[in-house]
Amino acid sequence: MNRHWNEMQPADAYSVSVSGCIDGLEQKVITLLYQPLIGAQALSLYMTMYAEVEDGRLSSGGAPHYHLMNTLGCSPQQIYEDRLKLEGIGLLKTYVKKTGESREFLYELLPPLAPDQFFTDGLLNVFLYRKIGKPHFLKLKRMFCDREPKSPDFHEVTHAFPDVFSTGYMDAQEAELDSAPEPGSRIASKGVKTGPVLNGSFDFSALERALKDALIPASSLTPFIKETVKKLSFLYGIPPLDMKNLVLSSLNEQDEIDVDELRKSARNAYQFESGGRLPDMTPRIKSPENAPAEKPKTKEEKLILHCESVTPYQMIVDISDKAPSSVDMKLIEQVMLQYDFTPGVMNALIQYVMLKSNMKLSKSFMDKIAAQWARKKIKTAKEGIELAKSEQNQASERAANKTKANQRTAARPTRVEKMPDWVQEKDNKPKRSQEEEEELERERRELEERIKNRQQRREAMKADGKN
Repeated sequence: MNRHWNEMQPADAYSVSVSGCIDGLEQKVITLLYQPLIGAQALSLYMTMYAEVEDGRLSSGGAPHYHLMNTLGCSPQQIYEDRLKLEGIGLLKTYVKKTGESREFLYELLPPLAPDQFFTDGLLNVFLYRKIGKPHFLKLKRMFCDREPKSPDFHEVTHAFPDVFSTGYMDAQEAELDSAPEPGSRIASKGVKTGPVLNGSFDFSALERALKDALIPASSLTPFIKETVKKLSFLYGIPPLDMKNLVLSSLNEQDEIDVDELRKSARNAYQFESGGRLPDMTPRIKSPENAPAEKPKTKEEKLILHCESVTPYQMIVDISDKAPSSVDMKLIEQVMLQYDFTPGVMNALIQYVMLKSNMKLSKSFMDKIAAQWARKKIKTAKEGIELAKSEQNQASERAANKTKANQRTAARPTRVEKMPDWVQEKDNKPKRSQEEEEELERERRELEERIKNRQQRREAMKADGKN
């Protein structure tokens, strides 16, 4: 679950770079063709980063990733997974610069494939067909198609440039130099539309040796053919020796490889083995809710999982059943950035402070506890919760010792402050009155019920979205 912390932290700065503006056709391609493959959340990340670049500019200013978390209302784990989807499908390139212990990311947004490139890609079109089914796929294809107005009866009569314009005396070299971008800058363009980038794992040397034995020259494997072979190998899991048979079956009369025939042969071979099914696109990185992990058993384990799974905004909502104020969120952002806390640690701190301070986010108290946790090098919600338990145990012991020492002179009971359930210990703590115990138990049940209801509502909303 925490793999993203090795790659990206909320306090890490980022900026966005684009090659040019996205036109209406590209927006349709991203929304209708790419979104079914990467999901609405990844598309939202792409469009949000694109919106951060002002009109007429090619890059944005810097901001911490915590800004993206607030804008999208999601965890850093979700942002990291959506970033991987954008990278894998060819819509994003990521660069990182390290300066001491800090990191700065540069996200370069890439344009999508043109409709004709997408529907002939050989990889994305197959995944989309498998994802949405034949009727919807054909409907989408028709949306990007139109009648060809140029019939064979038309003959081109276009005039060339020299037929229309003449040249005079001019300093061409000076014009060329002045047309070049200044050092450290670039001119807006539509960018290079490359689509998904596949790792060079296919063994072309083995394929070339096999074709050579069949008297097929290696020159027949042009760059376009090699890219097609790589995609087919990835798509259908075809090793080099099996690919040789498919290549031989797709040769035309001129001993050239027919790409359409090669794709057809690979598809037929896969469907024969799989019972007519097409391959599906499955993310290698599983989200926390889908990852095969052991379910928490104790209340403390459930709380730790909850702290690591939600945003600080959602944690406040779960505790108080009300949205936090802008002042509260500003305080949380300040503490997270100042002490470089993860959302999990921040969530544990929020619950500790709110239940310790009568459901208030006291700036002085939160800053005091945050400074202590930073000195203790708290990096996870579990470490924060364990430290809070240890502190409370020590406070309870001091209160118990003080009570024993004063029993000879005064019988005044020592008031014990109310604490969250996960900092309570059954042993070595002073007895409370029955009313205090009932009040503490009531508050604990109300808190658990609020968190449980929130989780059930979110799961129901997710289920409705999938259906």
